[in-house]
Amino acid sequence: MEKVPGKKFFIQHPKLTIITMVVVTVFGLSASGLSRENEVADAKNDNISQADRIASVAAFEKVYKVLMSPRCMNCHPAGDVPLQGDDSHLHTMSPVRGRDGKGVYAMKCSNCHQPTNTPGVNTPPGNPKWALPPADMKMVFEGKSARELALQIMDYNRNGHKNKTQLIEHARDTLVKAGWNMGEGRKPPPMPYNEFVAAWDEWINKGGIAPGK
Repeated sequence: MEKVPGKKFFIQHPKLTIITMVVVTVFGLSASGLSRENEVADAKNDNISQADRIASVAAFEKVYKVLMSPRCMNCHPAGDVPLQGDDSHLHTMSPVRGRDGKGVYAMKCSNCHQPTNTPGVNTPPGNPKWALPPADMKMVFEGKSARELALQIMDYNRNGHKNKTQLIEHARDTLVKAGWNMGEGRKPPPMPYNEFVAAWDEWINKGGIAPGK
């Protein structure tokens, strides 16, 4: 900066002005980068009608209630220990996810969770595919807002590398269906399975729109 004789202020040098502008711009881009994921997601949906957007969001609000119920969320925890019970407490046996989501060493999920439900109240529910998502694609539901979870599910790089068709098929998977075959003593999801599938399909087919912030 250049000092002007007889004056108690400074005039900024043109080159420094340019540098300042660049710095401000960079910081501005960094800040906007925090919401880039949302902006990109919204940009992909620019060609969807307003009516379909509204219907898609309304459908996901139904889906979200199911995904956040213990029957779904217990196997999509934020940590590496599955949740358990209608109150979603940490699994009392303290099994660990493992690289493939099927447990580690002697604590394999299939050691207790057989291909079918074990008879009796609050005994281990069963399914041939029983497991958590793998360590490299945890698909966390716990603690996610409706918008965060919708964006995650529709993101190919975070949803187990599933395209639209595969996401539609996923709702028909036997492990998803197991949420409605939970064994004695457990509360079912907040809507019947067929209604969940219908809402899931509508959400995706009408754009997979994430609810607002």
